[in-house]
Amino acid sequence: MRKGFTGAFVAMAMAAAITLTLTAQQGRQGGAAAPAPAAPAQGRGAAAPAPAQGRGAATPRPDRIAGRPNLNGIYQAINTANWNLEDHSASSTAFWQLGAIFAIPAGQSVITDNNGTIPYTPAGLKKRTENQASWPKGDPEAKCYMPGLPRANYMPYPFQIVQGNKDILFVYEYASSNRIVHMSNHTEAPVDSWMGWSNGKWDGDTLVIEAKGFNDLSWFDRAGNHHSDALTVTERYSIMPGSGGNILNYTARIEDPKTFTRPWTIAMPLYRRVEPNVQLLEYKCVEFSEELLYGDLKKKTSE
Repeated sequence: MRKGFTGAFVAMAMAAAITLTLTAQQGRQGGAAAPAPAAPAQGRGAAAPAPAQGRGAATPRPDRIAGRPNLNGIYQAINTANWNLEDHSASSTAFWQLGAIFAIPAGQSVITDNNGTIPYTPAGLKKRTENQASWPKGDPEAKCYMPGLPRANYMPYPFQIVQGNKDILFVYEYASSNRIVHMSNHTEAPVDSWMGWSNGKWDGDTLVIEAKGFNDLSWFDRAGNHHSDALTVTERYSIMPGSGGNILNYTARIEDPKTFTRPWTIAMPLYRRVEPNVQLLEYKCVEFSEELLYGDLKKKTSE
């Protein structure tokens, strides 16, 4: 039986709790900078004073948290998957006034099976054609709706993983979306939603997340690829060997018997942003989509 409800307030509380846990964990692992030793008296043969380690000194990044790989960080995909998961050539759009600014760049498929294509049922393929004809207004991205999964991970905006000892929080810059990955208390989704309901576990050093409970409104990309409310997304996150913890190998297995003839999988690297002061910023885009959504409802003034 579905029960309970998770909202933005719960996500904010989870983020605070996980951050506190992580801070304490780093302290136990020697993450906090030790106070600088007193400088010896200056004179002939005296050692040079140790460099100051005051506020702003770099804190070592622990390799593991509670025995698991440290996935904390802000990540971003570098590909054209948000335009189209499948192979596609460069092409124009209806926005000819923008020239090359909003043309579609060429891209390679990120689908690892089925010859790099999505195995639609005939009805599913028909709906994709209808979606393509409705773009861009029909695309939930244009309306600032939450992006769903796995699209949230390869939109052209960063997202943050906040990992502590228990549940894991994913926070997305686009539309201020977020989701909690329940690592122990696995339950069904209380209600179908844009971001679904995520239950996670560790398979060795790989984080495995099964997400269900989606509505049927989100798209996978701007090409109109879509799903139904029977969607299950199984994600796997692991640190790429030799990357220094800065690249995640990401895969997502897509299952939806209402829309596809068989499951299919996407794979891509996710790159950790390493700028000194990198942070996740807000992209509250609702106000930018109001004219698109409600412009035709405005009271028409007489000329």
